[in-house]
Amino acid sequence: MDDETLPLPERRRQRRRRWAGFAAGAMLVPALVSPPSAAPAAVLAALTLAVALLVWPIGRISLDRAAAGAALLSLAVDAGYFGPPGLVILWYPCETVALLVLLERVVRHVPSPKVAFVAPLTGAAAVLLPLRFTLHAPTAGLKESVAGALFALFPVAVAAGIGLYLRSLDNRRAHAVALARREQRLEVARDLHDFVAHEVTGIVLEAQAAQLDDGAGPEEYRSLLQRIEQAGLRALDSMDQTVAALREAESRKWGEPPPTRLYGLADLPELVGRFSSMAAAEVALSLEDEVAGTLSREAEDTAYRVVLEALTNVRRHAPQAGRVAVFAGRTADRAVEVTVADDAGSAAPAGTRQGGGTGLAGLDERVSALGGTLQAGPHGPGWRVRCVLPAPALR
Repeated sequence: MDDETLPLPERRRQRRRRWAGFAAGAMLVPALVSPPSAAPAAVLAALTLAVALLVWPIGRISLDRAAAGAALLSLAVDAGYFGPPGLVILWYPCETVALLVLLERVVRHVPSPKVAFVAPLTGAAAVLLPLRFTLHAPTAGLKESVAGALFALFPVAVAAGIGLYLRSLDNRRAHAVALARREQRLEVARDLHDFVAHEVTGIVLEAQAAQLDDGAGPEEYRSLLQRIEQAGLRALDSMDQTVAALREAESRKWGEPPPTRLYGLADLPELVGRFSSMAAAEVALSLEDEVAGTLSREAEDTAYRVVLEALTNVRRHAPQAGRVAVFAGRTADRAVEVTVADDAGSAAPAGTRQGGGTGLAGLDERVSALGGTLQAGPHGPGWRVRCVLPAPALR
């Protein structure tokens, strides 16, 4: 199969394999003109370099197994090498670099608790590598062996430190991705609550009203069924948008806004119109001129959701309300205020009504994050939800 037809990760893996094979082969070339006793050092240098360069896992062999195997073989050769000491110098630099790279990869990628065993083993192989020369050279002794090990300790500590630093960055990135995915799930939950629940609540109330109205004629029933159909289609459309958002979330670039539609104050007339067509209450909208578009996109969407949640709560908790007033305009300090108030009609007393579960609680967090305030409670004979969002300063 042509490399160009392979996925990008597989092409990179193939490329790493070729480079690893070439580097390992280069390590074996000097062994062709060296005494046979130098073969273990050459083979081990080639093997360690390949392990450090390859992408793991390969089959059932993972990085921790490959690194532990290479480190154990290196320590075994340190103890059992009896070839000419001078030939060790040919492969010593390359094997040292390979062990340091392997140590960095082990510290960075091997999961706990395996890293607690594999990392010290790989580090020990790098620290004790000079003994392969000092233990067998006639002019070297204990003093030179200790000095060589101490000298090798510094680059080993640097490699381990780099691995730890990169591991912390990886963990931080994974944590950020987990938080982003959690936020996406919460966004989807908010969409389902704000839009689908709003329409489904209207459908339920229309069906309940139809059961109570025995005197309705064919035209009234036909109009009722049309309203239920339209609300159902809007609920399905909201669910389709939510599913599309879930499918597109994985391919969305970092920092790109979510693919779900953002509503705003300019959409309030349509929202209030839908609510009015499915509610017995008289609904009045007061939308000041030029107030729409003064907030950020996120703040506009939050203000719209506050009105949506408040109207949904009116349907649930005050179906007998005679009048609902929706207002969006400027305050004295030029902030944007959005209120939804009802007179409760013959519904439960205002002091005993609930705010609608977690909907307003979640919106309160969003409003607070934007620097605004959200209040919900008794107001006159009914209930009022009031949201104030700071508007950007004019330049």
